[in-house]
Amino acid sequence: MDELEVVVAHSERATLRVGDVFLKVDADQARIDAEVEAMSLAPVPTPQVLWRKPPVLAIAALPGTTLGRLGGPSTGSPEAWTAAGATIRKLHDAPLPPRPGRAGRSTAALTAELDAECELLMANGLLPADLVTRNRQVAEAALRPWAPAFTHGDLQIAHVFVDGDEVTGIIDWSEAGRGDALYDLATFTLGHEEHLGDVLTGYGTDVDRGVIHAWWSLRSLLAVRWLTEHGFDPFAPGCEVDVLRSRM
Repeated sequence: MDELEVVVAHSERATLRVGDVFLKVDADQARIDAEVEAMSLAPVPTPQVLWRKPPVLAIAALPGTTLGRLGGPSTGSPEAWTAAGATIRKLHDAPLPPRPGRAGRSTAALTAELDAECELLMANGLLPADLVTRNRQVAEAALRPWAPAFTHGDLQIAHVFVDGDEVTGIIDWSEAGRGDALYDLATFTLGHEEHLGDVLTGYGTDVDRGVIHAWWSLRSLLAVRWLTEHGFDPFAPGCEVDVLRSRM
């Protein structure tokens, strides 16, 4: 019998692996619906949907390995990162999906959320005030008008699989929809700034790196408290708090 592996689990959802099948358990049926819809529309490799029985979605495992993980070394070559950049560009150039995604929150809503989170981080003593204040200043550059693109919305490097220098697929599409393309690029390179140039070479167009740096700060500020409260460690080497420190 295949061994059961818990890939990720928290109060909102869980993902299990049994052999070559991933089982995603999510009580929010709308999130599963959005994921299946996005995978059907995305012009890039995605996992095969095997079956759905709410609250479970079963998908086939992808060939290859991930490019790495936040807080760990990259296992992919520069060429693999470049290939990933080209794949991301293909997604961003695709016709817009019908739904707004996580990367599509309005500037006003995002500003309000960020300001409230910064206040909580300082009031609770979770992060030093100077660290929060500096990164809030950096984050300002991300709060600007943007043209909507087809975005993944949670494009961590652990969600991109490669075999050699070829991208074999992208997983976890529950946050996909219309959004800011630079949010995806920032999420993908978070904690791996050394590969930003490789990614942008593959992406193939001029990108404002200052906005990507701003998204690194913004995303990390919004994530630290949630991660801490859900059993993850944003203070681990190379993770969100180190990303914030690198902007000082």
